[in-house]
Amino acid sequence: MKIHSSELECVAVKPAQYPAAGVPEIAFAGRSNVGKSSLLNLITGRKSLARVSGSPGKTRTINFYLCTGKDDSTDEPVSFRIVDLPGYGFAKVSKAESEKWGEMMESYLEHRDTLLKVVQLVDIRHKPSAQDVQMYEYLKYYGLDGIVVATKADKISNNERAKNIKLIRQTLGMNKGDTVIPVSALKKTGDAELLDVISSLLGK
Repeated sequence: MKIHSSELECVAVKPAQYPAAGVPEIAFAGRSNVGKSSLLNLITGRKSLARVSGSPGKTRTINFYLCTGKDDSTDEPVSFRIVDLPGYGFAKVSKAESEKWGEMMESYLEHRDTLLKVVQLVDIRHKPSAQDVQMYEYLKYYGLDGIVVATKADKISNNERAKNIKLIRQTLGMNKGDTVIPVSALKKTGDAELLDVISSLLGK
């Protein structure tokens, strides 16, 4: 699948502000500064759909992007939403604000019927943090786990990549059939594989 058009449809902090249901949604979650905005720009083919910032924790809302693509095998149009969730981890914010972000995400993840799956991002260079593990366990509880993108794959060698992917799987407690996709926004690699996985989720 290739995404041909994408646009910011809605910015929300509570359910009343969500766009109307009916369009399937794939959400993206990860630690602040893991490269989520760069990944979203890569898979949509847009340079600045999601704003890339050098300051962790800039995404403080749930951002809904309406996307249209075409299935590679049938050439049929495909519509879905990419949902950008607030980053967790590094952000220099107060405990109260951090808890508010947590409640915002929980409300969406637990009650959004059109949510098919959450793609969790981790930095391939490092062992997943305790917060990464906590997020994956949370997603597993709600049946939203199974897809992890290992970002910044260009920063390590091929030998290190295999070893680090194994560590990611072990640390997160991933199942044998779960998917880890190494991606480099800089080198523009891994995006086609991720889009194929998203296409499968959409039943296309």
